[in-house]
Amino acid sequence: MTETRNDPAARAPIRLALVGIGKIARDQHVPALRANPAYDLTATASRSGSVEGVPAFYDIDALVTQGPKLDAVSLCTPAAGRHAIAAAAIRAGLHVMLEKPPTTTLAEVADLARLAKDAGVTLFTTWHSRAAPGVAPARAWLAERRIDAVRIVWKEDIRRWHPGQEWILGTGGFGVFDPGINALSIVTAILPQPVLLRAATMDVPEGRASPIAATLTGQSGTAPVTADFDFLQTGPQSWDIEVDTDAGCLHLAMGGSQLTLPGEEPRADAEAEYPTLYARFAELVAGGLSDVDATPLQLVADAYLIAERRTVAPFAF
Repeated sequence: MTETRNDPAARAPIRLALVGIGKIARDQHVPALRANPAYDLTATASRSGSVEGVPAFYDIDALVTQGPKLDAVSLCTPAAGRHAIAAAAIRAGLHVMLEKPPTTTLAEVADLARLAKDAGVTLFTTWHSRAAPGVAPARAWLAERRIDAVRIVWKEDIRRWHPGQEWILGTGGFGVFDPGINALSIVTAILPQPVLLRAATMDVPEGRASPIAATLTGQSGTAPVTADFDFLQTGPQSWDIEVDTDAGCLHLAMGGSQLTLPGEEPRADAEAEYPTLYARFAELVAGGLSDVDATPLQLVADAYLIAERRTVAPFAF
């Protein structure tokens, strides 16, 4: 397959529906779509929210049977249950863009990729943190260096960033891995060799199903990799990755937005994660291509397989 050479400005806008209207849809997806002339936000589907001025439907079935003509959907629902929604959209002949994490299991990702290929539609598993401004230059710089060690410290306040979202600590909610998978998506993008997990711990509040804190230990090539994830961080929040190399330490801060190279001042370009993702989705649709990468999800699945699971004090929002 080859990329299309048609002028994007000459194409009709992609008629897209947002499925799942929550905080991330309102804060990131809607502004990115409205700023991109390649899209027409044609409809929404949600059991709890809507976008002013946009036709709203209760769920994916109502959307595809009763809604306006569509070309694509972007799914912003929690990962649990997303496979069924995406499969319904694919069966309706729609291109599909998935928020992170794409699904709750690796088998679901593989099945969606198969369905999309058979239907001849685009499937895009997005990892928004990979589009942070420091990630691409970090990857290019590390490609020419020896990697000696990698440290991830990803600590945030669940009550601040996920207020009242009980699902996140439930079965299939990922817990602290919901933000932590962002770090794993960056690390797997910038390191020249795969990350292999060797040990893990998960602290699960009494009465909950998903961890509120976790540690990971692994390696990339011969370099040790460690990660410290915490959902109970108060005060300053931390989204940091440090990579020791033969040329000094690279530091990605603020979730990949700020890059500091050895001997240089920190540089932080304007964030454009979701505009970048939607630009990529438009390219994939135009070229008849898919972009499916489940590597960060695979690391989370590996952590669940090998982790020492510890029960900690109950947690209440």
